[in-house]
Amino acid sequence: MEGVLLLNKPKGMTSHDCVFKLRKLLKEKRIGHTGTLDPDVTGVLPICIGRATKIAQFLTSEVKTYEGEVTIGWSTTTEDSSGEMVEQRNVDRVITRSELQAVLQEMTGTIKQMPPMFSAVKVNGKKLYEYARQGIEVERPVRTITIHSFNLLDDRDVFEGTSISFRFQVTCSKGTYVRTLAVMIGEKLGYPAHMSDLIRTASGKFTLEQCVTLEQVEEEVRQGKMQGMLQSIDEALATFSKLVVDEETAEKVKNGGFLPRPSIFMDKYIMIFNKNNQCLAIYEPHPTKVNLLKPTKVLVNNQELKL
Repeated sequence: MEGVLLLNKPKGMTSHDCVFKLRKLLKEKRIGHTGTLDPDVTGVLPICIGRATKIAQFLTSEVKTYEGEVTIGWSTTTEDSSGEMVEQRNVDRVITRSELQAVLQEMTGTIKQMPPMFSAVKVNGKKLYEYARQGIEVERPVRTITIHSFNLLDDRDVFEGTSISFRFQVTCSKGTYVRTLAVMIGEKLGYPAHMSDLIRTASGKFTLEQCVTLEQVEEEVRQGKMQGMLQSIDEALATFSKLVVDEETAEKVKNGGFLPRPSIFMDKYIMIFNKNNQCLAIYEPHPTKVNLLKPTKVLVNNQELKL
């Protein structure tokens, strides 16, 4: 069994929990996810199975889209609803729609962000959440991220109450901590805040509408139809260019040899197929030899290649 499963990750499970469960369900050890989602977050989680684990690096999309809810009035240790309360302050004024939209507009574009203490970012070889669990605060590296769009999904003109919540949609670069965006919104409004709900609705070209649940996977496994749920390697990488080679060239590809660069090739990556439409490898332009392609990832070996 091989391919990419587009999973709608359930709330309360880590990405690793999902992989562990799928390994048991499918009786396949070669399974891996393409980017961690926090336990509280649901939505699009591409899972690579079998030989498709070799293409995981190409599926960690640079652009992701989320829909979520920010709650203004208190902050938490984890910046989401699973953490302990850190600070509480009643919202003592009316917040207008135009004020919220101005904040979201201000945060659109290239901005700086500090990752939360409860995150997997490493400092001095140790993950931040390991320091956090020991009650140790360390200096965190500021990173540059890109917010492509940030929209308010609430039609109210005014927001009032001791605490207020509103929904939003954000499209952002890889590495963005969306729960930290919630904290940043609160800071700009003058109040503590946290992310009270979050769904990843798209990861690159993969959307929530394409995803299946773990319950659906279990049912397909019982019926012996699981392979039909998977995207093939070439379907998952459909945005890449495609080059079909003869048997002699396929042998060269299998051994990681360089190939002549097609004159019309302009993309970053190109999929190399044999005459039986089996994807053999991913190639890219050679960094110094402009007329050559070099292998980025060879997907087959002598046993796997079936000419």
